[in-house]
This record gives sequence, structure tokens and C-alpha cells, in this order.
Amino acid sequence: MQLIYGLATGILFGILLQKARVLRYDKQLGALRLKDMTIVKYMLSAILVAMIGIYLLNDLGMIALKIKGTSLGAQILGGLIFGAGWALLGYCPGTSWGALGEGRYDALWGIFGGWAGSALYAEVYPTMQQSVLPLGDYGKLTLPALFGVNHWVVIAVLAAAFLGLFRFFERKGL
Repeated sequence: MQLIYGLATGILFGILLQKARVLRYDKQLGALRLKDMTIVKYMLSAILVAMIGIYLLNDLGMIALKIKGTSLGAQILGGLIFGAGWALLGYCPGTSWGALGEGRYDALWGIFGGWAGSALYAEVYPTMQQSVLPLGDYGKLTLPALFGVNHWVVIAVLAAAFLGLFRFFERKGL
């Protein structure tokens, strides 16, 4: 049943990506050049909605959070690979599927690249467990735990910061 929920929310996310026009190459390029913040605004909105929804469901006892450990080595290496792929192709993994749904077959390169990267990661995982993954291992770290405050305080601060950024972007015509 979880796979069905995942598929349904993935399709819904793809529809929203298409409606927000963040699948367009000019929007991707504008984000990379910091000239068009449409994608940044879209992602910050998604983070805000997800943050509120997940913690609300957790507080209501409807879900249980499973926090992943923080590994700076893994996140820096993964971020560099993700950024290089996005810059080369002009799509991130989510927008590749959305672009394919719009009939842009060049997105297949990103999809196949993601699958190849996943297979490569699975192959080198035992080696990475000994080398990259332990670098900067801080365990299960969250902002509320780091600052010693309730998670709703962090959500309120981030929501205010995101709204401030939205206002700044709109004033600058970004």
C-alpha cells in the first residue's frame, strides 16, 4: 500500500511541477544562474507544506518519523554529483520525469543516468561505508534537537524566513 501512496504522491508532484512550469529549460537555467527564482520558490513552498504536514501527522500519532543519520561526506559528495547532473542535463531527477511526461525525450538521459547512478551506488556502497559515509557523521540530527526547542518553533522561524525570501524575490522581479 505504501508503494501506491508513493506513486500517487509522485504523480501529483509531477502534475504540480508541470502546472508551475518549473519543467521548462529556461526556468532550470534561470535557477542555476540565480536569475529566476521560480524553482526556488516552488521548492521552498513544497518544503514548508511537507514540514508542517509531516510534523502535524507525527504529533497526531498517524505516522512515526524515522530520522536518517547526518553524514557530511555522503551529503557533500551526493550534492556535488546531483548538481553536476542538473547543470549538464538541465533537469533534476523529479523534473526529468515531468519533462518526459510532456514529451521531451531528452529527459530520458537523466532518468537513465539516475538508474545507472543508483546501480553504481549499490555496487560501491560497501567501499563507501568504510571511506565516505563516516566522514562528518553526526548521527540522527535535527534542528529542534540541535537548538533544544520544540519543532513548531523551528517551523515558525523557517516559515517566516521563507516568506521573507518570497517577498524579496518578488520585489526584485525574480
